Order: sequence, then C-alpha cells, then structure tokens
Amino acid sequence: MKETTINDCRIIELGKHHGATGNITVVDNGKTLDFDTQRIFFIYDIPGGVSRGGHSHKTLRELIIATSGSFEVYVNDGNEQRSFLLNHPSKALLLPPGVWEELRNFSSGAVALVLASIPYTPEDYIRDFDQFLQYKKEP
Repeated sequence: MKETTINDCRIIELGKHHGATGNITVVDNGKTLDFDTQRIFFIYDIPGGVSRGGHSHKTLRELIIATSGSFEVYVNDGNEQRSFLLNHPSKALLLPPGVWEELRNFSSGAVALVLASIPYTPEDYIRDFDQFLQYKKEP
C-alpha cells in the first residue's frame, strides 16, 4: 500500500441509536468496516503532552474511535500531512496502510479504541520516519 495518501484517510459516521437508557454505537465487520476486525485495543491514561503511534503499517488497516474525551490523529503520506480531531464515539477515523500516524493532544480522561484488520505483527510496523519515507519511494 505504498501508493496510499492522506486522502485515503477518512472520518466515518458510525450509527448512533438513541434510547431512554442511553445511546449505543455499533461497528459491524463487513458492513461498517470493509475489513474484519482481528485485534482490538484501548489506549488510555495518557500523560499530558505525550503522543502515541509514531509509526506506519504495511498492510494493517485501522479504525480509531475516541470513546471518551478527545485527541488528534496526525497523518502523513510522505508528501502531505493532515490532522483529524476525534471527539465523539459516533465518529471514527479509518486509516489505510502506508500512512504515518501519530495520536496527540489527548484530553484528560481520553480513551482511544482501535480496531485492527490483522493480529499484532511486528514485521508490519515501520517505526522510523526516514525508513517510512524510503518505503514509500520503493517500487
């Protein structure tokens, strides 16, 4: 997915169902997502001023949701960069592989829920930005 760009990153609106006892938002494999979730993890209790991520993936796709609080997701494709504010559990950011990602500016109590398309695979990660730029240039 070396040819992906920040234009392939997009906010999707998740269905929000209202009820007298609260709201529910549902994410379905093959319906809400164009991939099957193989791994789910939470990021929380982030100290002030700390960022998370700082990597890219070769094949993994992600859906990132702010289940509580807010944070920004900075993406870079080697040519352009952009940020997305996530601040409501009914909005999510769909990230393709081949895009550098960094989560920043976490509010107090923020929780990031991440749904991933493959299990944790260390070989799928590019953790050095210069190596990422080289990867994007390779044929």
